[in-house]
Amino acid sequence: MRKSQGRTSAAVGFTVKSGWASVVLLTGSVASPRVVNSCRVELSDPAIPAARQPYHARFATARSAGPELSQLVAGVRRFGRKSVSGLIRQYQAGEHHVFGAGVVVGSLIDPKSIANDHIRIHAFEGQLFRGVVQDAASRCNVRCSIWRERDLYSSAAAVLKQPEQTLRDDMKAIGVGVEGSWRAEQKMAALAAWLVLATGQV
Repeated sequence: MRKSQGRTSAAVGFTVKSGWASVVLLTGSVASPRVVNSCRVELSDPAIPAARQPYHARFATARSAGPELSQLVAGVRRFGRKSVSGLIRQYQAGEHHVFGAGVVVGSLIDPKSIANDHIRIHAFEGQLFRGVVQDAASRCNVRCSIWRERDLYSSAAAVLKQPEQTLRDDMKAIGVGVEGSWRAEQKMAALAAWLVLATGQV
């Protein structure tokens, strides 16, 4: 296990959703990672429901460009950066040196390349919330690696040299005893953090 100025090196994983993310802090060795913390971080202000899907006016309908959309997006960036950076700094203030972050997202497609209006606005929101996490991590001097959900287990199998099913079993087992939910989002965040531990964030 690596140390930095007396602190244990750790990696943090985020599974980014619309308006929130599952977060898992992982430490230990590549052969034996350990969950230190699992929580949810809000990326948009819960007091402003529209901020959770700022590009939506209503179901399947895009919000028109203009002051309302601009204010919602700017608000998300401010709130999300503060929320994520606050969490990372909380980790860093303790016994763990967070040296890297793994970010799991639904898509990396450029929203402007999508013809379907509904899919495009979801892509804009994905891009926005992913960017919030990346920006916050950067402000804390934590570098990010990004994986798409559908590629995560196959990428991890190649890096960790284990079958995908073994990794799925490992992600189930690593969450035993962890306080709170341990569902797909938490498992993916943990696996992304494990990949960061394995690659040394290089």
